[in-house]
Amino acid sequence: MRSFYFRLWSRWAMRVTLESLAFAIAISGMILLFIYLKKGMPPLEKDILDALVKIFWFWFSLSWSMALLLSLFRSLKYLFDHCMEGYKLQLLTCDKQEEISPVGYGDLVRVWRRWLMLLIWSSAVLILFSTLVMRFVFGFEELFSWLNIYVLYGIILIGGYASLILLTARCKKIRIVQC
Repeated sequence: MRSFYFRLWSRWAMRVTLESLAFAIAISGMILLFIYLKKGMPPLEKDILDALVKIFWFWFSLSWSMALLLSLFRSLKYLFDHCMEGYKLQLLTCDKQEEISPVGYGDLVRVWRRWLMLLIWSSAVLILFSTLVMRFVFGFEELFSWLNIYVLYGIILIGGYASLILLTARCKKIRIVQC
């Protein structure tokens, strides 16, 4: 069963990573192109290129935060109905008797809210534990000086593993079946 959860998590993590990065790059690129066109398309000299790179990275970190939420929602749909290590997740109807196949985004809203809260709590526990380790083991004086969007993303990925395991135990609309 551990290998099932690990494969499920690794597929989920890869999908969330690639999708959120693609969305963030696309959003940042569109904003950068808009700004460049609005300024009259000045010639691409070193100073202009440096400014464009800084603008891109500024908008990338902001757009990645928004793209991550969208990717988290979209990625949940692809966890269902794929056989891995002899098991698969099934989404059930509200009366818990029939399997929903194929799973649509409208079917996932209640499950996603529950899973998102599990992900938030597991990430919060990891942040608290990491803060204590940074303070008492590594001697960081500022509590959250080490925390940025990139470290937070890693924590979300690690917390995702725990939340996927907890989701199957806590949500009655999901069951694991052999395939």
